[in-house]
Amino acid sequence: MPVEVTWWGHATCTIEDSGVRVLTDPLFVRRFAHLRRRRGELPGPEAAVADVVLVSHLHSDHLHLPSLSRLAPGTRLVVPVGASRSVPGLRGLRSEHGLLITEVAAGDEVRVGAVRVRAVPALHDGRRLPMGPHRSPALGYVVEGGARTYFAGDTGLFDDMAEAVGPVDVALLPVGGWGPYLGHGHLDAGRAAQALTRLAPRSAVPVHYGTYWPIGMDGVRPHEFHAPGDEFVRKAALLAPEVAVHRLSHGERVRPEAAG
Repeated sequence: MPVEVTWWGHATCTIEDSGVRVLTDPLFVRRFAHLRRRRGELPGPEAAVADVVLVSHLHSDHLHLPSLSRLAPGTRLVVPVGASRSVPGLRGLRSEHGLLITEVAAGDEVRVGAVRVRAVPALHDGRRLPMGPHRSPALGYVVEGGARTYFAGDTGLFDDMAEAVGPVDVALLPVGGWGPYLGHGHLDAGRAAQALTRLAPRSAVPVHYGTYWPIGMDGVRPHEFHAPGDEFVRKAALLAPEVAVHRLSHGERVRPEAAG
């Protein structure tokens, strides 16, 4: 059975592989903090249907408690080690909503049905904001079933990325952000294209761009919001022409080419 990827916006994707639904970094609100959703309708109830949910790191646009509360009781929630200590609201999701929370570090594996989820390193500050004394790693995940699908979360390029992630067929890579500047520990369109040359997947999907934008900043460097997806397509064609890049609209799904 081929893998199917749906992009709901920002870093929120559904990966369907071998009869298992995997949801990444769910964010299901029109507005939170200083951000508002500028593109795409809010995902409907089907977006919250998952067998396992992967949270890459503790920033509130990736670990969003109200969105996680939409998950059905009994859903497995995989979070970076130390998350329950840093984000006490996770304990409420366990006790009040019946979520099954598993904390992992890079190298750990979780089996869900016919798929194996492997946590891999990411180059990103994974602490909950505002900064506190507790640290949790930022992670990516490789979902291995009929295909090997890499969800990068938030990360910058790092020297041993290919070795740390391992062979992958499909790469879901962040190519932008939610503000006019990308700081250390992020991929922009150009660096994401460079990541393709290291990872050598068969297919790639750009994510983490063009969904949320700070309120009142519509006129400040708007290309940082609108352009990253097309820019990634263009730069990937130059640096990694053998990779099939699928630039999705919000709510669109694709069955990317995978090995075998």
